[in-house]
Amino acid sequence: MCGNRVEELEARVQELEASVEGLTDELVECKVRLRELENAVDDELGFVPETESEQTSTETIQSPEADEATKTEAAEEEDNTEESDSDIIVA
Repeated sequence: MCGNRVEELEARVQELEASVEGLTDELVECKVRLRELENAVDDELGFVPETESEQTSTETIQSPEADEATKTEAAEEEDNTEESDSDIIVA
């Protein structure tokens, strides 16, 4: 009986991890789209982009392969954060 419960919990953890990865990807895509929109509005209003914004705008123009690498890096960073958070025990 205990074995089934463990298997159910492991399956649920895998489902939740997949959900987190999917949501992380969506968040990264939304941030990229938001930056693009902000840059477009700034251009229309004639604002001069800051140094960091210039780097961001060149990153958003990169190829789809580079975009996938960015998403992967963001997901890995999220995974690393989750792993370090799991070490914290709240009493």
